[in-house]
Amino acid sequence: MEMWGGATFDVALRFLKECPWKRLEILRGLMPNVLFQMLLRGSNGVGYKAYPDNLIERFIEESSAKGIDVFRIFDSFNNVESMLTSMRTVRNRTEGIAEACVCYTGDILNPERTKFNLAYFVEMAKRLEGEGAHILGIKDMAGLLKPYAAEVLINELKQHISIPIHLHTHDTSSIQAATYLKAIEAGVDVVDVSLASMSGLTSQPNLNSIVAMMQGNERENAMDLHSLNRFSNYWEDVREVYYPFESELKAGTAEVYDHEIPGGQYSNLRPQARGLGLESKFETVKQNYKIVNELFGDIVKVTPSSKVVGDMALFMTSNNLTKEDILLRGSTLSFPESVKEMMRGDLGLNPGGFSAVQNIILKGEKPNNQNPNAYLSPIDFEKEYDFFKNKFGEYVHFLDFLSWQLYPKVYEDYFNHFEEFGAVRNIPSPAFFYGLAHNEEILIEIDKGKSILIKFMNATEPSITGERTVFFLLNGQTRSIVVKDKKVETKVAIHKKISTKFDIGAPLQGSISRILVKAGDLVDKNTPLFIIEAMKMESTISAPMSGKVKQVHLTEKTLVAQDDLIVELEG
Repeated sequence: MEMWGGATFDVALRFLKECPWKRLEILRGLMPNVLFQMLLRGSNGVGYKAYPDNLIERFIEESSAKGIDVFRIFDSFNNVESMLTSMRTVRNRTEGIAEACVCYTGDILNPERTKFNLAYFVEMAKRLEGEGAHILGIKDMAGLLKPYAAEVLINELKQHISIPIHLHTHDTSSIQAATYLKAIEAGVDVVDVSLASMSGLTSQPNLNSIVAMMQGNERENAMDLHSLNRFSNYWEDVREVYYPFESELKAGTAEVYDHEIPGGQYSNLRPQARGLGLESKFETVKQNYKIVNELFGDIVKVTPSSKVVGDMALFMTSNNLTKEDILLRGSTLSFPESVKEMMRGDLGLNPGGFSAVQNIILKGEKPNNQNPNAYLSPIDFEKEYDFFKNKFGEYVHFLDFLSWQLYPKVYEDYFNHFEEFGAVRNIPSPAFFYGLAHNEEILIEIDKGKSILIKFMNATEPSITGERTVFFLLNGQTRSIVVKDKKVETKVAIHKKISTKFDIGAPLQGSISRILVKAGDLVDKNTPLFIIEAMKMESTISAPMSGKVKQVHLTEKTLVAQDDLIVELEG
C-alpha cells in the first residue's frame, strides 16, 4: 500500500488499459515488495467442480510463474484432504506461500450450535499447520464472526499453532471493523480490508478508516492516509459506472446471522433472481437459503457449496416449494444439476455428511465415498493441447488452454464472442454499458498508437423484429449497422402450457440447453428428458413416470417461461 501511495494516477490508468495478462507484470514492476495473492479452491481449482490433480498442479505452477506469491487454499466443505495436493504443490514446486484456510461458519459463542464449535476450528488449524501450511487463513465469507467470538478464536488459535494467522471477513452486518479490532488486540497477524469507496456491506471493512483507527496504537501500520483518500475518491467515480451490478443492499443487516449468505454471493443472488423473474420474491429467496442449509444438514457455505445452496433456494422459490414439499415430494422433482452433483460428491466430500435429503435428491443413486480427484484421469497435456490448438486456431497459447480446461463452456463463449466482436475491452466502460448519446463521440484505442474516432449520429425506429439501423461516423466517414434493440418488445411465439400429468414443462424461466429424447422413445421413470439453463444454473428434467415420448414441442436454444410445455408423454 505504501508503494501505491506514491504512485501517480497516470500509472493507475496505464494499469487499467493494459491487456489482462500484462497487468500483473506491470504491478510487479511497480511494487516489487508487495505480495500478490489468489484464491484456490483446493481440488476445485478456480472452478465449480473437481479437477484432476495434475491439472491443479500445472495451474499452480503457471500462476506462480506469472507472479502469484500467496495461494490462499481452502475447501468449500473444510475437507483438509481436498487441500493437500494444492498445499504440497505450492510448497514443493514453487517459491510461493501456502496459506491454508479454515472456513468459518456458525457461532462459536452459541452453545446451541455445536457442529462448528471452537474445538472444531482449533483442530482443523492444527491439522493444516501439521500438513505444512505457511499461514493459517480464516475465511469468514458471510461475515458471521462477531467481535467477541473473534477475540476468543484468535486467542485460542495462538495457544495451539505457531504460524501467522490471516483473517478475512465481509461486512454485510456493518460491524466487522469491531471484529477486526478485537482480533488485532488478540494478536491476529493480518486482516483483509478494502479501499474506502469499495468497502463495506458485502465487501471488506474500510481500509482508510482502520488506518485512522490504528494511528498511535502499538500495532499501527503507518500509511499515507491522504493518498489513500485520493485513491478512494478516484475509485468512487469509477464505481458509479458499474452501479447496475451493485448488490443493492443499502445498509448493513443482522439478517446475515440468520440466512448466512456469503458476501460475494449476495452480490450475485439478486441479479440471478431477477434473471429468473423472481426479484419480487427476493425475501423468499433469502428465507429459502436458510431452509436449504438446514435441509442439507448445516454445511460450510463457500464457493462452490454456497452456489449450490443458492441454486436450490432459487429452485424452491421458483416452484413455490416448502421444506415439507422437498421431503414429501422430492422423488417427483427435477432438482438443479448442481444440487445433484454436490449430493453425489462430485464437488468433494463433506466431512460432516449430508442429511436424509441426500437420498431424496439422488433418487437411489449411490454417492461417491472418496474424493472425486481419485477417479479422475490425469490430463494428457501434449495430446489435449494439440487438440485445443486445432479447435481454436494458431493464435491461442497455453494459458488459453488452461482456461479452457477449467471453464470449457465459458472459454468457448468468450472465444466466439472475440471472433465476432474483437477486443471489446478497449471500449470505454460507459459506452460499453450504456451506449452513446446523439452526437457524442469517443476515441477508442485499438492498439498501441492506433485509435479510432466514433461519433453516434442517429438510429431508425425499430422494425417488427426489434432491429434498428444505426448511423455513425468512423474516423469521419459515415457508416451504418443493423442491431437488435433488446429493450424493444417484439411479438414472440406463445408456447403451450402444461395441462395434464403427461405434459413435462420448464420448472423455471430459462433456455433449453439440450433435448435428450425424441418422439417415439421409450422412457423409464427418472429418464433425463431435457436440460434447462438459467443464470449459471442447469436443471436436468426427468420423466416422472414410464411411458413413450409422444411429441417434443420445442427445440434447443428456445427461451421458455415456467410451465411451458416441452415434452409430451403417453402412457
